[in-house]
Amino acid sequence: MATPSENTSERFTLAPGMPFDPSHFDRMVSLQSHSGFIGMTYRKHGPNWLEMAIPWREDLVGDIETGVLATGPIISLLDNTTSMSVWAKRGTFQPQVTLDLRVDYLRAATPGKDLIAWAECYQIKRSMAFVRGIAHDGDINDPVANVAGIFIQVEPETSARAQEAST
Repeated sequence: MATPSENTSERFTLAPGMPFDPSHFDRMVSLQSHSGFIGMTYRKHGPNWLEMAIPWREDLVGDIETGVLATGPIISLLDNTTSMSVWAKRGTFQPQVTLDLRVDYLRAATPGKDLIAWAECYQIKRSMAFVRGIAHDGDINDPVANVAGIFIQVEPETSARAQEAST
């Protein structure tokens, strides 16, 4: 797997078909990216699942009076965690897009507590991967949200970047 230099302006890149190791997430994400800005971090993974987290921070709060995290960072955390669970199951990086992501909120996140997402890719078909997971703030049996989704693999030669590069 490619590794970035100490120069933070160098981008970590993943090429289609490259082995994927989620534990390198922190090196893949620059502080300028959305995931880096909200402080998303890798925690652990297995052959088809992944766990990531975001810290509770005042600038991520959606309601100043209650201190509850905004929904945007929660959705971003769930989208990234489910997406990366697909790559963990495949064992390789393949370009994909979120086709469907349903998030059901069960309760507000507890103010002051970090948010943890756990997601698994439970089925891969030809070009589609099916995922599910939860977000919680410390007790996996008391989730903040449930998530279910579908990712669709896009062929590298038909991706927007490949098309831009050829023009």
